[in-house]
Amino acid sequence: MDKYTKAELDEAKTALGSTLRKCEKIQEGKKLGASQQTLLDRRVRALRLALDLIEREMKWYNSQEYS
Repeated sequence: MDKYTKAELDEAKTALGSTLRKCEKIQEGKKLGASQQTLLDRRVRALRLALDLIEREMKWYNSQEYS
């Protein structure tokens, strides 16, 4: 796996977080068709997973920095 800089991870976290908030806002709002709802649900899960993995990688960087 490629290693990313802390700045790249932070930028990705910001962008993905913004997209996640927009998707969650749509989930709360209007009624979607079944296929659109399924796609949105899967997208939200994928974004949460990506953000979790970025957080783990950032924690790893921090632990390496101070050891």
